[in-house]
Amino acid sequence: QVQLVESGGGLVQAGGSLRLSCAASGTIFSINTMAWFRQAPGKQRELVAGITSGGSTNYADSVKGRFAISRDNAKNTVYLQMNSLKPEDTAVYFCYAEVRGGRTSYQLDYWGQGTQVTVSS
Repeated sequence: QVQLVESGGGLVQAGGSLRLSCAASGTIFSINTMAWFRQAPGKQRELVAGITSGGSTNYADSVKGRFAISRDNAKNTVYLQMNSLKPEDTAVYFCYAEVRGGRTSYQLDYWGQGTQVTVSS
């Protein structure tokens, strides 16, 4: 089994910054893509940013230039640096990872429990 544990959420004023972290633990042979999603009240979950094991990244248009995703493969950890935060960034942020438990194992998708980010105006 694999667990994803997020940290770093909280309350911040508009224009401020937060850094989210997500550490994967358990039976891990390799991790392919890691990503952050978010879900605001009454809205669908949406992709915020993703990063492959090789370091290629992609971002939602709404966060380009403000957010930066990175990862530490040795620590099985992904980060999301969020700058110039806006009230519309308020949501529960979820960590996601594609994990292979062994060399011949299937790749499975895992989710963290979510961390609340609230941006006040």
